[in-house]
Parts: sequence; C-alpha cells; structure tokens
Amino acid sequence: MDLSIVFKKKRLKGLLSAEVATLAYMIFTAALIAIHHAGLQDASALVMNRVWVFLAMLGINVAYLIYPCRLGVWVRMILIFLTLIVWYPETYDFSSQYPNLDHVFAGWDQALFGCQPALEFRQWLSGVVWSEMFNFGYYAYYYMMALTILYYMLCRYERLDWAGYVFMGSFFIYYVVFDFLPVAGPQYYFQAIGTSGYENGAFPQMGYFFKTHLEAMQQEVTGVFSGLVAGAQEIGERPTAAFPSSHVGMSTVTMILAWKSGNRWLFWLMMPVYVLLCCATVYIRAHYLVDSIAGLITAFLFFWLTSWSYKHIGRKHFE
Repeated sequence: MDLSIVFKKKRLKGLLSAEVATLAYMIFTAALIAIHHAGLQDASALVMNRVWVFLAMLGINVAYLIYPCRLGVWVRMILIFLTLIVWYPETYDFSSQYPNLDHVFAGWDQALFGCQPALEFRQWLSGVVWSEMFNFGYYAYYYMMALTILYYMLCRYERLDWAGYVFMGSFFIYYVVFDFLPVAGPQYYFQAIGTSGYENGAFPQMGYFFKTHLEAMQQEVTGVFSGLVAGAQEIGERPTAAFPSSHVGMSTVTMILAWKSGNRWLFWLMMPVYVLLCCATVYIRAHYLVDSIAGLITAFLFFWLTSWSYKHIGRKHFE
C-alpha cells in the first residue's frame, strides 16, 4: 500500500454511519437508564460510560477536522468497535430488571433434542484435543472480526463505511434483544439448579436470582486455549445475552462480510475456525443449542436489515 494515501488530506463530511448507529444506541439505552434508574445497581456509572464515549468520539472527530485523512477515519472506526467492550456488560444491567427465562430455553432444548446438549456435548467429545480445538475456535471470535474489518480498512476502503455500519448495527440489534430478554445460559442456570433434575424435565423458574448471583459452572482447564477462554469469561462474562447467540450470529455476519469483500482466501481461511466457534458455544456451556441455531438464523436477518437500512441512511459517497 502507498503510505501517502493514508496521510493524504481528504475530508469526509459528517459522521461515519457506524458513529451514527453508536449514538443512536447510546440515546436508546440512556432512555432505559432513566426508566430503570431505581433498580440499577449503579446508574451513574452507566451514564458516565456514555459521557466518556461521547467525549472520546468528539475528541477524535475534532482531531480529524484538523487533519482529515484516511488514518483518521481508521482511528474513528476503531474507537467505535472498541466501545463494544462497554456496551456488552451493560446488557446484564438492563436484562436483570426482568424475570429470568432460562427455564423456557432449557425446556426447548429438552423437548427438541431429548437431552441438554450443553451438558452432554463435552461428554461425547471429551479429552484435551477436542477441548483445545473448540476453545481455540471460541477464543478466535475476536480475531476473526478484527481480521475482516482490517481487510476492509486496508484493501476495501471504499466499502469500509458500509461494512462498519453492518457490523456495528448487527451488534446493536443483538444488544437490544439482550437488554430485554434475560437468558443467562446453561453455565449459569445449571450451576444454580444443579444437573440432576433435568432428565425429568425439572426446569424451575429463577425469577430475579441472577440479579444477585453471578456464579457460573467452572470450566475445565486442560490447555492453553481453555485457560484463555476461562480467564476471559471470568473477567467479562455475566449471566446475560444467551439467546440468540451473538457469538454465532456475529461470526456469521463476519463470514458474510468476508465473502462480500471478494477475498475468497479470507473467507475459506476462517471457515474451519468459524465451524469450531459455532460448536464451541454449546461445548463450553455458554449457550443452549437453540441459542446457537437462533444466532445463525438471525445473522442473515440482521445482515439484510442493516444492509437495507444503510441504503437509506448510510453515506452515499464514502470515497
């Protein structure tokens, strides 16, 4: 790549489409904070999250106005992607305001498959090799997304605004669902009720149990990647966002973006990792099988929805 293109002055008027989507989500969830203020553990911290993100966006956009170039657009886009670190944990704060629904989704798994795949999958494919393979796939989730967006930045810059909007817009749709749908996932639900009664269809309602209980089933650490996944979950995971699986959903959106980029090597390089990731969501007990299936289906729906909306509200001339 000719580095002079990266620093060549060329100003894009207005906000990036992903920035518009982010501001819309911030306003929407600010309204949720106002509605649930009394029940939130620390509403002021959620408000300050929005203040700091807004100030960061403002500062980077001012810097871009001073020296507008492609590098500035990249930095603006990267900041928007990094805000996901803020928005995901908050889905727990919002969803915990409603009675838990894990008994419904555990019941669906039992009715459809005659068992609990999230509990039995690891037993069917036990051992260090299988564990490391699936945990590698699960951990690679972040790198798949980063690699795809990086490719658009470097090689498909003219489509970056669209790709960034589809990516962030799809994430925000999942997060809106999670804000209102309190499903903790099998690693939390079966930690709370035990694993002995499910064969008899005993799936008790938990009410607001997970509003005060964050204990999950201990992941068996058998190697490097299982240790990395266990550590990441211990730091950032909460009993929230199980249905539909955004890991399956957003990795599928990522694969569609990779295909749409025109780089078949990128798509097929990530395909084995993608398959492992989808299986891993159930293997590590993060999701019920119905969650993962729903994640796959909704990915195509959300991709279409964000692509359609981009035609109406996205930038008409990016580059």
